[in-house]
Amino acid sequence: MYQATIPGLWTGRIDPADGDAGRRWHQLIEYVDLSKDVIPTLQAREKGCVILGFCSDEGVKRNQGRPGAAEGPKHIRKACFSLAAHFENPIRLIDGGDVVCVQGDLESAHLELQEYVAKILSKGYFPLVLGGGHEVAFGNYMGIVSHLQQTSDRPKIGIINFDAHFDLRVRQDGPSSGTPFLQIADWCGKNNTPFDYLCLGIQKSANTKALFAKANELGVKYIYGSELSLQNQFDLQRQIGNFMADKDAIYLTVCLDVFSAPFAPGVSAPAAMGVLPDIVFKLKEFIMTSGKVVGCDIAEMNPFYDIDNRTAKLAAAISYEIVEEMSKG
Repeated sequence: MYQATIPGLWTGRIDPADGDAGRRWHQLIEYVDLSKDVIPTLQAREKGCVILGFCSDEGVKRNQGRPGAAEGPKHIRKACFSLAAHFENPIRLIDGGDVVCVQGDLESAHLELQEYVAKILSKGYFPLVLGGGHEVAFGNYMGIVSHLQQTSDRPKIGIINFDAHFDLRVRQDGPSSGTPFLQIADWCGKNNTPFDYLCLGIQKSANTKALFAKANELGVKYIYGSELSLQNQFDLQRQIGNFMADKDAIYLTVCLDVFSAPFAPGVSAPAAMGVLPDIVFKLKEFIMTSGKVVGCDIAEMNPFYDIDNRTAKLAAAISYEIVEEMSKG
């Protein structure tokens, strides 16, 4: 079910003496009901981003995780209200509301998310989807595919996922937060489309032998979390650059459980030995500057287990840099 954001939700500090130089995101935000309103047309040199929530933890429940991620988009939004506006080019920042998973109907929520992501892309905007469990990935990816297929029969889309887990589980009780990339692989196989998936931050202890076997069977490229460090930054960029080189587009997804638990306690499966934010931010910037990223999501924000809003603030910081990097073109 789709729910538009109520105008006026975004509030925060205002510094009138500073004029435009003192603006924050809440002063730029526009509200669009994607089910009714026409998304504003972008003008020359103008960039646009639509923030869309995916309020679901049905996939987490099916994956035997800790529920609560359905409230994630609300808390990430709130952490974004007073972000400072540093944009080199004119930008339209739109709150496009939420896709809400109702009565456990994740399959319908996926279809609705696909529809709205494709609609956002068709107007030239960048979709930033806020989760919600990592089941968000399947609907977001299919929305990107739906849009790109309008201009290419078989667009070559690369998936880059910052995650402690492969999320390649075999479906048992339907799709879940543990199945999205196997769902994508199955779709690719049925549609004679390459499945190009790079997972950054894998924890060996968090993935069974069966999951490693499935990843190897599907030709998944992955880098362990222990290898993600600033000391390895340039080698990591080389590997990521090689992965992106022949792709038409990149779908970027960040699962917050990739980070070490002190930085991201508010997730379904916190990582005691996760990755530090500094290297993820460096690599994310490198990926964004390729100019190939067409859409992004941030998954697994669970406010019920957050401490001092650390995870929400981290998700907001990721959102901030993604929008700023996107605005540079």
